[in-house]
Amino acid sequence: MLSIKKDLLSALAIALDQLSPGASDKAAFESPKVAAHGDFACTAAMQLAKPLKQNPRQTAETLRGLLLQAPAFERWVDAIEIAGPGFINIRLKPAAKQATVHEVLAAGALYGTQEADPERKMIVEFVSANPTGPLHVGHGRQASLGDAICNLYATQGAQVWREFYYNDAGVQIQTLANSTQARAKGLKPGDALWPESAYNGDYIDDIAQDFLAKKTVKSDDREFTASGDVDDIDSIRQFAVAYLRHEQDLDLKAFSVRFDNYYLESSLYTEGRVKSAVARLKDAGKTYEQDGALWLKSTDYGDDKDRVMKKTDGTYTYFVPDVAYHLAKWERGYRKAINIQGMDHHGTIARVRAGLQAANAGVPKGYPDYVLHTMVRVVRNGEEVKISKRAGSYVTLRDLIEWTSADAVRFFLLSRKPDTEYIFDIDLALAKNNENPVYYVQYAHARICSVLTAWGGDEASLAQVDLSPLTSPQAQALMLLLAKYPDMLSHAAAGFAPHDVAFYLRELAACYHSYYDAERILVDDEAVKLARLALVAATAQVLHNGLAVLGVSAPRKM
Repeated sequence: MLSIKKDLLSALAIALDQLSPGASDKAAFESPKVAAHGDFACTAAMQLAKPLKQNPRQTAETLRGLLLQAPAFERWVDAIEIAGPGFINIRLKPAAKQATVHEVLAAGALYGTQEADPERKMIVEFVSANPTGPLHVGHGRQASLGDAICNLYATQGAQVWREFYYNDAGVQIQTLANSTQARAKGLKPGDALWPESAYNGDYIDDIAQDFLAKKTVKSDDREFTASGDVDDIDSIRQFAVAYLRHEQDLDLKAFSVRFDNYYLESSLYTEGRVKSAVARLKDAGKTYEQDGALWLKSTDYGDDKDRVMKKTDGTYTYFVPDVAYHLAKWERGYRKAINIQGMDHHGTIARVRAGLQAANAGVPKGYPDYVLHTMVRVVRNGEEVKISKRAGSYVTLRDLIEWTSADAVRFFLLSRKPDTEYIFDIDLALAKNNENPVYYVQYAHARICSVLTAWGGDEASLAQVDLSPLTSPQAQALMLLLAKYPDMLSHAAAGFAPHDVAFYLRELAACYHSYYDAERILVDDEAVKLARLALVAATAQVLHNGLAVLGVSAPRKM
């Protein structure tokens, strides 16, 4: 129905221009709040009534008359009705909705996607966990969000680069090395000589034992062999970082998340990018010295106060390498950049953007985009689960996957807006009933596959069948919902909103279950049977496509 909707919108634009020259930009369809009111709604008459000095219903009547004369409306529209203060409700002919089934079956996995555009490059940075411990549930939310947003933009034709940025130096890494060294020397948490700031999880002992065994660890971005010398702190540090990067890789692989590049904070210093960024800001006259520190005039760009760039001890504050990093993104040709980060990063947004603006590098205001998420609480048997034996102080992503499944973790963490708190109910994730949203959606797909298997015919042949028998209200509702999938994807991508995909899939599953309960599919009438099989096959395809965007499987059997 994509081409049909496009033709109808074109006809609407022409009619609006006839009604009020220049009003064609108001050509748009909405979904009626009540399904019984029609398939499309148009509010343009109410927008134009005042400048035309007319009653909105009078404007709507005139517009209705123009639309009834349009060939596209004559062909595809069954009725045009005026409601309320001037709403125009449009009811499509069954053939218009039936065309969607042919479109879905012809496009297959590409239904809803746009043609790839090599010039539309973008970079998405997500997870970006420092290698100091296992990935926690918050990292899991970030991984699922980042991956789904990448998938969404890929459906819109963007060339998406997935990047993982992490700090491979600094205080936290030194704490990791000291903790591992203490374990290697036989100390454990609670001992008198145990470092006060050390990491206490059991994973530290695992690293220490493998270090003593002189093992080699390999991750996506590094490989290192331990020296086994407990006094060799540099070897311990490098081994611990490689070990935990390897562990993170295992978690991400279990979660089916991949990256194109791992970007090291240390490289910003070794390649001179931090020094260069600071020099640009100084040359632009956007810095000043006060109280022995170097300051950025960030208030010139909307920040609530100026920010220290270089402290009195000569070290840079943490937003300075962020500015250098994002200048590097811009220089690499990424005109759109999205950062998926925890809500605790909110305070850095204004100063990073201020630094980018002040650098006079041509970076536009509002670069990069940020998607901030809240943390996740985990509940089992009605009680909150707060710790993990592996991590010592928090629930890990691996715990959650092992307790439930990667599919459940993905779907659950994507089922709410990122900035809303989420309670992950383990018992619900394990339930095999309609209350479990991922089970409900996957079961709809499996249920269709079982029908197609029972039929036993050639599914490819369904793309050419006559769909005229699909006239029932339930079939019409299902086809209309299938037609909404491409627009839903576009809006979800534009709004960084993979939760919209999850909501849509639940609605589609519910609509299919209602249809299945209303009409038998494998009936004796061959024409009716084939038409209904084509409809459910198209539904299965859209369920599959939507689940793929979320990174969730679409099982054929359950």
